[in-house]
Amino acid sequence: MELHQVRYFLAVASTLNFTRAAEQCNVTQPALTKGVQKLEQELGGQLIYRERQLTQLTDLGKEVLPMLERTFASAEAVRRRAQEFQRKEVAPLSIGIAPSISASLVLDPIAEIAKCVSGLHVELREGAAEKLVDLLLEGEINAAMVGDVRDVPARIDDWSLFEERYAVLLAPTHKLANRPSISIDELRETILLERAGCDITPKLQRSYFPGEPLHLGHCSGHDLHLQHMAAAGFGLMLAPEHMPHLPTLKTIPLEGDLFSREVRLLAVQGRRYSPALDAFVKFVRLRDWSVILRTGGRAQASSGVRVAIRAPQCTSRHRAPKEKRGTMTRQATMTGWQEPV
Repeated sequence: MELHQVRYFLAVASTLNFTRAAEQCNVTQPALTKGVQKLEQELGGQLIYRERQLTQLTDLGKEVLPMLERTFASAEAVRRRAQEFQRKEVAPLSIGIAPSISASLVLDPIAEIAKCVSGLHVELREGAAEKLVDLLLEGEINAAMVGDVRDVPARIDDWSLFEERYAVLLAPTHKLANRPSISIDELRETILLERAGCDITPKLQRSYFPGEPLHLGHCSGHDLHLQHMAAAGFGLMLAPEHMPHLPTLKTIPLEGDLFSREVRLLAVQGRRYSPALDAFVKFVRLRDWSVILRTGGRAQASSGVRVAIRAPQCTSRHRAPKEKRGTMTRQATMTGWQEPV
């Protein structure tokens, strides 16, 4: 099936006149007729009934018309997007986010990148950390922000951005709402709301409840759903420090800072970065993430990337000795890096 054959058929279907359809397609009438006939041969039946001055679609023609319209529209959309990309009118950027990572972490970087990369088109995709690694290697996403991830392949560049703790979110009317902190024993006696795909529940189970089940209540794949359930008193939820939360919820730390994790940036090593990806990686690595932690993910967009941060270090096959972490120079801008010495 050729696209020009589909275009000829759609022109006839809309005009019900071969002469006008040929003029619309800027071809001769015999050429248009031949193209429609080849399409009919491929589909195995007559699409257009023609008798003297009467032209109409057959039942088969009416049946396939909507599908061929969608096919042609999709092909045209692909052609336009390719042309826009070649003219640099579209700068696609696909970012993977683990379930325990709030999209609030990428909003400011995206806003800053849009100032210097025209036509920025961002796609956010959520998935488990291991799945995001696969998507990176397959080229389905350009970068990923994850928490705990095991066995990062050598082909993946792995930068530590910041370390954060977990806290408890609960309704002000919850029986534990007035505690200065919440202990493991208290978690054992209460109902936890479970985030589907999040790494915190298995980690809690392995570390503190290896021989007994957790009291898991309701479950959802969306943090905001769980927050509303927590606010309604259905249980409490564990959330990372950076995650924005409903104003109707209280935040209480875990006793002794029981849980912490590193938030990491992943990208495929050795691949040529697009301008959008290059700007995203640089901005994220330079960002002062302590502002995000202080404000619970509600930081305002900064005016640029001239920031001083706890130096993010690439930790893939070029992983530096632990005692040398934090030695990266801070002389970096959106246009270039000065690599660590």
